[in-house]
Amino acid sequence: MNYKLLENVQSVLDDFVNKKKAAGLNLLVCKDGNEIGYWQAGFADLEKAQPYQRDTIARLYSMTKPVTAIAAMILMEEGKLDFAAEVFRYLPEFKDVKVCTDHGRTGKPKTASRPILIQDLLNMTSGYGYGAWGDGAFYGEHLTSKLIDDLNEDEKDGGKNQITTREFARRIAQIPLNFEPGTEYNYGYSADILGAVIEVVSGQSFSDFMKERIFKPLAMNDTDFYVPESKQKRLAKVYRSVEDWSSSQEKRQLQLFTDCNLGVQDKMNHRPAFESGGAGLCSTADDYMNFALMLANGGSFNGRRILSENTVRRLSESRLMPSVQQTFDIKMPHLAGYSYCNLMRVAANPGACNVFTNKGEFGWDGWLGPYVSVDRESGLSIVMTMQRCDSGTTSAARCARNIIYSSLS
Repeated sequence: MNYKLLENVQSVLDDFVNKKKAAGLNLLVCKDGNEIGYWQAGFADLEKAQPYQRDTIARLYSMTKPVTAIAAMILMEEGKLDFAAEVFRYLPEFKDVKVCTDHGRTGKPKTASRPILIQDLLNMTSGYGYGAWGDGAFYGEHLTSKLIDDLNEDEKDGGKNQITTREFARRIAQIPLNFEPGTEYNYGYSADILGAVIEVVSGQSFSDFMKERIFKPLAMNDTDFYVPESKQKRLAKVYRSVEDWSSSQEKRQLQLFTDCNLGVQDKMNHRPAFESGGAGLCSTADDYMNFALMLANGGSFNGRRILSENTVRRLSESRLMPSVQQTFDIKMPHLAGYSYCNLMRVAANPGACNVFTNKGEFGWDGWLGPYVSVDRESGLSIVMTMQRCDSGTTSAARCARNIIYSSLS
């Protein structure tokens, strides 16, 4: 490793914070199971001037999805869940799902030509999205937006907290799909439906299954669907980074964000009824690194085996069907060179990627900017956490990982 080159990572994080692109963030990197660097910058709470630290707890949002995928893989290894099975075999409410390709607030749904499969949930080819972006969105997306509003109202501080993971599945099953299952890629609520499937198959609540089969064996002691009172001081605040071009130069200001989003509470101060398989977890850099190291090590961590080597190999080798890959490329241009399977991006053509990587590298990011990368060829595992709205993969994540890959020798 060129450790001198790695020193540039700190300046990337500092610059990101100084330009108010985030209040704070941290980054942890391991190679071949050994830590090679940790960096942090900024604040977890601006008002209290509380530094963003190694034990800061962050809301993962969509970085929950890889954990949900691994939970499903565990059940597949045990023969309890089938990639090719129809979702209605586990959740009967999905027996006769409808499709509606009409745009706007009215539409005429028709019965889908085939059922949604478990594979569709893992590959985001189910036909469900994340709500309407405007009046011209699919009819079903407008109905999904109403469901999201209900979830947010139910989970807000002082809300009723009654819409369970299973109830969510029952409600979204009544919403028409945006396209025939398996024919296109559309990022959305598929992982949350998979969470309900896992509950049915395992006979446990989603959180109990996660704890028993993933969190406890991996010593992920700060990972859960809520943050207990004893740990609340470590939970980072969420901020929006608002652009200001009034002086013809980019300036930003940070604004505190305290709303629920996608049915995930802001304060994370109570166990939610809706345990979101797509967005509900919170964690720390070290906790999530344990998860990443398990995958990098072929399914085992500190002598505890979570998955088989063959299952982990599949994560690196999986690809979307060519026709579906085309829609992924159109909808996710920032992930050029990648495919998407098992609720994660997978590097299929490294030369076309906008970051340094190797074939088969996989991982994902989240709405508030957390980021994970597992590259078994190089032995690199990268975990970043931050709490900025509308982030996904940030320039900080891309620039930092390019430095890290460049430092390999």
